[in-house]
Amino acid sequence: MTVRVLIADDQELVRTGLRMILDAQPDIEVVGEAADGGEAVAMARSLRPDVCLFDIRMPVADGIAATRELAGPGVADPMPVVVITTFDLDEYVYAALRAGARGFLLKNAGAVLLREAVHAAARGDALIDPNVTVRLIEAFAGTAPEPRAAPTTPLTDREQEVAAAVARGLGNVEIGRELHISLSTVKTHIASIMAKIGARNRVELAIWATDARR
Repeated sequence: MTVRVLIADDQELVRTGLRMILDAQPDIEVVGEAADGGEAVAMARSLRPDVCLFDIRMPVADGIAATRELAGPGVADPMPVVVITTFDLDEYVYAALRAGARGFLLKNAGAVLLREAVHAAARGDALIDPNVTVRLIEAFAGTAPEPRAAPTTPLTDREQEVAAAVARGLGNVEIGRELHISLSTVKTHIASIMAKIGARNRVELAIWATDARR
């Protein structure tokens, strides 16, 4: 199935580069480009892309505001948003993830990782650039104003292992290989963990798991 993507970045050169990378993939189609956050929200609501790829810093409405409009708490039919930025520890990144973004990539992540992030978001998963995952989570976990709620039901030992692996930035396949369990079992554990802790996506799970170790 072809994944339809909307790109939003205020730099035309960046938009062109991202379009070239994504359009070169046989299973991804760029359906629109926006130069600011306001235009991005309007186009997303009109085009209903499978994934939105938003820069953090944009005029009119930044990537955080645009993400919140399309994927934030209370949105009835949230859209998958992947945030891209030049700054791996930019303070805005954490706010974007809290606003509902399903992934975070550096703009120099490369074609393979970009494709993986788009497909992960499209299937309801999330991907954070593995080069910055640990630094990102360590920098921002524990800084949210709201307290971390305890799980409605305690995590099993295996679920704790899976949660810790997610916090380290491992993908499902890598987790399965490390813990010697099947891919379907990994997915089942992750779904169970998210339900227990009230996480909306894999990013929130990773942040929760890091906070839980503090």
